[in-house]
Amino acid sequence: MVQYQVGQVIHHKRYNYRGVIAKADRECGAPDEWYINNQTQPDRDQPWYHVLVHGGSETYVAEENLELDRSGDEVAHPYVRRMFALFIKGRYHRFCPN
Repeated sequence: MVQYQVGQVIHHKRYNYRGVIAKADRECGAPDEWYINNQTQPDRDQPWYHVLVHGGSETYVAEENLELDRSGDEVAHPYVRRMFALFIKGRYHRFCPN
């Protein structure tokens, strides 16, 4: 089961960047060639996340490398406004809550 949900803002423990979860996979869905070229090669048999990184890049990250970002700040990325409607209390929402 995935620990983080789409719209949550996270912090990468090792590389110290912030981002927002755009999609979650129950295990690594990247091709073998990508995984072999990944510097750290975390276990593939754990949730992995597609992350929109503050500043404009995108990445694919293993759950063990993430923690919730508690800054309450928004993420500056061009796709954030395409994917999410609102930012409330440190989390992005795809649709307006009832």
